[in-house]
Amino acid sequence: MATRQIDYATEEAQPVPVTAEEGEPIELKRTYCKVCMTSCGLVAEVAGDSKILKVKADPQHPITQGYSCPKGRATGQIYHLDHAITRPMMRKDGALVEVSWEEALDDIAVRLRRIIDEHGPDSVGMYFGSGLGLDSAGYSMEEAFYNALGTPPKFTPLTNDTTAKVMIAGTMAKFYGINPKTDYDNCQMVLYVGTNPMVSHAHNTGMFKPGNWLKAINKRGGEIWVIDPVRTETANFARGHIAAYPGRDYAVLAWIVREILADGPLDPHQPVKNLDKLRALLADYDRARAAEIAGVPEEQLQGLLDAIRRRKIVAIETGTGTGMSPGGNLTVWFAWLIMILTGSMNVKGGTWIHPGALFPFDKFVDHLPLLDSAFTPGSHVRPDVKGICGDWPCAVLPEEIEQGYMHALFNFGGHLFRSFPDVHALEAALPKLDLLVSTEITHNELSGYCTHILPTKSAVERNEFTRWDTLNWSVNLQYAPALVKPMGERRSAWWAIAQIMRRADLPVPNHVPTEHSDENDELMQSMLLANARCSWDELKEKRVVEFPRELPAPWVDRHFERTGGWELVPAELEAQWLQFRAEDEAMLGKRKPLVFTSRRQRRKFNGQIDFLGEIADCLIHPDTAAEHGIADGQQVRVSNKSGEIVVTAKVDPTMRPGICSIPHGHKDANVNNLTCAHDMDPLGGMAHYSAVPIAIEPV
Repeated sequence: MATRQIDYATEEAQPVPVTAEEGEPIELKRTYCKVCMTSCGLVAEVAGDSKILKVKADPQHPITQGYSCPKGRATGQIYHLDHAITRPMMRKDGALVEVSWEEALDDIAVRLRRIIDEHGPDSVGMYFGSGLGLDSAGYSMEEAFYNALGTPPKFTPLTNDTTAKVMIAGTMAKFYGINPKTDYDNCQMVLYVGTNPMVSHAHNTGMFKPGNWLKAINKRGGEIWVIDPVRTETANFARGHIAAYPGRDYAVLAWIVREILADGPLDPHQPVKNLDKLRALLADYDRARAAEIAGVPEEQLQGLLDAIRRRKIVAIETGTGTGMSPGGNLTVWFAWLIMILTGSMNVKGGTWIHPGALFPFDKFVDHLPLLDSAFTPGSHVRPDVKGICGDWPCAVLPEEIEQGYMHALFNFGGHLFRSFPDVHALEAALPKLDLLVSTEITHNELSGYCTHILPTKSAVERNEFTRWDTLNWSVNLQYAPALVKPMGERRSAWWAIAQIMRRADLPVPNHVPTEHSDENDELMQSMLLANARCSWDELKEKRVVEFPRELPAPWVDRHFERTGGWELVPAELEAQWLQFRAEDEAMLGKRKPLVFTSRRQRRKFNGQIDFLGEIADCLIHPDTAAEHGIADGQQVRVSNKSGEIVVTAKVDPTMRPGICSIPHGHKDANVNNLTCAHDMDPLGGMAHYSAVPIAIEPV
């Protein structure tokens, strides 16, 4: 069969209109959204097990209660995209052509075995992308493949999203699983730093109906505060909005920590370590200095402190807006310090710590692994940059290839060009791989570099459950059967990975079946519920199982008894604070450079769903626009040492002057052209996607 050659550099996948044929059976099927971690309940109108005609919110869903956003309602359009991949593809004579599963798997296995034998298993890299990240059985086989190779280079969205929260949990609580969430039922004060839940549903919080929750806080007399250079939709609900300079949010929070230590409210509910050391570290960090570094009036800092003192308990949520910036670690550190010192952790009206549904932390609290260090070894090319959870920084991938360390890459559902930094470095490095295998259902820019593409079942073609349970809104698990039959010859990801392993003579876990089927999909998934709060049969029967939680939760206090308390001053963060403070103070009295900061859009999700019509715009204050000769609606060139993009100027008087806000995930205006593979956080390897210096001019 001939395969149409696609210009991957210019052609963007678009939805294909679908209609039911006359007499074709139509069925309403309940499911949940698999675009983000909110997992909203949906009802899909399905024709003949192959067409998704319409999707709407499920009013009977016990958690999300009839809410969904445009992204979830686009589930059918996401499925019915042109450029769909329905058969395995393999590069022959320079062109990708369709082949059988047998030919593709055999060829991958032969090449993989040769690479392992000649260069060792560490020459094989893996990207645990979001595409298979939500495939619970597929992800478990990725892990088995990784372990069978002996833990080779591992890349995940963590170092493209934000490592800070995981790092802070590991360094301050000695356990990555400590995940504070706002007690929205009772909170009297919430501070959002670099996050806009009205659009993003909060960063890994799963916040449905965000407007309702924000209105409820105000209705009961509570306070919402926002630190963000953009006056976001969330800021419109806020009593106070502080437009801090991007990447320097921590200056505001550091001063507040100092004031809490000096005059309260100081009332930690768990044991703490190194309180006096923290006090000495911030003793001379005065308000005027903090305000100038953050680029905001002193009165705004005082207003936020006064609010905390009025309320005494405060929940603070941070997001990618700050986590993607050079100062992200410090911002999250000081945010957690405020909550710890005010006694807002694990308390009614403050935060609750997710106890896990798949693996109940409370039942195994005395056996939870305590970390000696939150950091793991770095990469070959940047050993000075620490790893997190065994991850290597995504930013080092091109150099690992260029220097001959990596010869094969398995991309499991990732959109490399729209998520990895430094597009130009990727474009130069990827052709030098001997093997580049991608699991994908539609063509994108990476297709032109792949040696093989394997079409694995999409989120609506397989039975699935919510594996990443601690990112959920509550303690719950959800299950949904497939909406449609697999398109063409798409097969289960776990099966494809296991087949590669078997054919390359790598050990496969004994429980993994040799044949692919819906029954074996569920067998693989059910294995993951061995310690869960409910059985697989109960989850399948009820579809949504929600579990009660305690607040305060005794297991949390027990955990900190084991650790000796919160580590207030981790050595690595102390060193980074001293470095940044010296740099900040050297810049006092000087003009801050023009930078861009990242932003999410309501009708788009990272590199997906371009077809809903969001444009790559650039929010800019009128004064900044005038300074650079820019008019509203004009095409402008944004550039720096890494590259350039063209976006549409949107003059907005509510913006902070001196910055540009640009959404990420666009193909033709990819902000990764403005990022650099060498600019990354030395603690964890988070690439800098925000607070990046730029120049801007009319096209």
